[in-house]
Amino acid sequence: MNTEQSTKIDILRGGQFLVKETDCNDVFTPEDFSEEQKMMKDSVKEFVDREIWPNKEEFEKKNYKLTEEIMKKAGELGFLGVTVPEEYDGLGMDFISTMLVCDYISGATGSIATAFGAHTGIGTMPILLYGTEEQKKKYIPKLATGEWFGAYCLTEPDAGSDANSGKTKAVLSKDGKYYSISGQKMWISNAGFANMFIVFARIEDDKYITGFIVENDPENGITFGEEEKKLGIHASSTRQVFFNDTKVPVENMLSERGNGFKIAMNALNVGRIKLAVASLDAQRRVTDLAVKYSNDRVQFKTPIAKFGAIKSKLAEMATSAWVGESANYRAAKNIQDRIDIRLSEGSSYSEAELKSFEEYAIECSILKVACSEDIQNCSDQGIQIYGGMGFSADTPMESAWRDARIARIYEGTNEINRMLSVGMLVKKAMKGHVDLLGPAMKVADELTGIPSMEKPDFADVLSEEKAMIAKLKKVFLMVAGSAVQKFGPDLEEHQQLLLAAADILIETYMAESAILRAEKNANRYGIENQKYQIKMAQLYLYNAVDTVTIKAKEGIVSFAEGDEQRMMLMGLKRFTKYQNQPNVVELRNSIAEKLTSENKYCF
Repeated sequence: MNTEQSTKIDILRGGQFLVKETDCNDVFTPEDFSEEQKMMKDSVKEFVDREIWPNKEEFEKKNYKLTEEIMKKAGELGFLGVTVPEEYDGLGMDFISTMLVCDYISGATGSIATAFGAHTGIGTMPILLYGTEEQKKKYIPKLATGEWFGAYCLTEPDAGSDANSGKTKAVLSKDGKYYSISGQKMWISNAGFANMFIVFARIEDDKYITGFIVENDPENGITFGEEEKKLGIHASSTRQVFFNDTKVPVENMLSERGNGFKIAMNALNVGRIKLAVASLDAQRRVTDLAVKYSNDRVQFKTPIAKFGAIKSKLAEMATSAWVGESANYRAAKNIQDRIDIRLSEGSSYSEAELKSFEEYAIECSILKVACSEDIQNCSDQGIQIYGGMGFSADTPMESAWRDARIARIYEGTNEINRMLSVGMLVKKAMKGHVDLLGPAMKVADELTGIPSMEKPDFADVLSEEKAMIAKLKKVFLMVAGSAVQKFGPDLEEHQQLLLAAADILIETYMAESAILRAEKNANRYGIENQKYQIKMAQLYLYNAVDTVTIKAKEGIVSFAEGDEQRMMLMGLKRFTKYQNQPNVVELRNSIAEKLTSENKYCF
């Protein structure tokens, strides 16, 4: 879609999905990929199947050199610079294409997923978004082509989730020509082969840290710890980096003094959605392997794929991958459309990207949490389907499970991202960017009103599911609205309540994305053609309703008492009630039988 067309769409602002209905025709789905994007996808898949998948054993043996070699080849093919403008030797493609490459290059091993994500995301984007023209011309072409590799030095022994608490210092020289940086950074991905670091340090007693571009020169006071011994991502180079009076020219300051915390947080917005999409092909591959194994494995003279317990697992694994795909590309297109609008209004490339990622920070956090947990659950079920063999390092399930575990920690822990998603939404409401107050008051009025006895007509495909999505949004508004009213600015101190509200928000967004994709494709390809996709959307929603019920009840009883509590619990029951309860066993069986008949992940 070109810029002129995209500006005509009523694009929801970040977080507005909660209070406004989205037309299915306005969401982007993988079925909407352009021919160029399909070719890019095929090219990346061919590269992974040729260069990465056959070498899985080598990655588990901590072959860091192989990771570096694969990254260089990826750079030669243009995969490291998909969204980098052509003037800096990139391919100049859109953000959806960037997500597409990140998706399919990351599925074979977490080691490459981490190296790729760290380099193209937090290793390159800070310069592209915040660098001067001179900095971009000097560094971006090398990073985009794989001539150089980047790393991101933020975390310290005492500065993890509290990123601004770092103790690394930057002292200006007497002649004002350079800064001397001294400090310790840890858990630095790509440290073993990085040519350049984005380093965050504090100047004097500044309130906020400052970002610097630091070239890797061992004769300039830069030393490294040994490679970390890790649970997973074995061939991802992860080391401590020590700076001892490392001299950095003043022109290598990134953005302005004291702007480092802002750079770090905004870089993480990009990193979060890219981490989410990087979980998808891993889920597809794990599901694919589990399907094949369950068809081949015979017990009691029957392939285990025929057993209901296995069908349930396969259906849930495939569904989470398909739903994650739906939500990621929906958000990616929202971001790209916002970039296009800003560019058409005269914004610079950097400003357009920066503001657009910031706009959808809530969705980025939602996706990061949902998809990182889905790949963990998927790989765990994969091990279970393989049984004893799944626990063996001779099969790919064991390494998939170990590699998946880190995704819930980096780019901000899932606990931090849960609380951020709700906190950012409340702040948007206070700024008037998202009208939560009006809809929340309507829900409050509805709770005290007389429920309608009229049964709605759910004749159209997915019409009841869409109505359920609308009711789940009411649950969030009921819980969060009452909590904000009760605690005000002190809400952030009630972390367990925030976590419960976040799960309602997450499940609502993910389920809605699935319903919208299924509806859009059913309308254009026919219900029969999309019957399994419709079933997956229904299955995910069924599970989402259960999660929302549990989390909302947990939240309500934590702060409401007496009549208020009873009224809210009655409202919760009303808002989570189906008119036509889906047969969840039939849904799972049907999805699983489609998978096993195709003998692969086929959606």
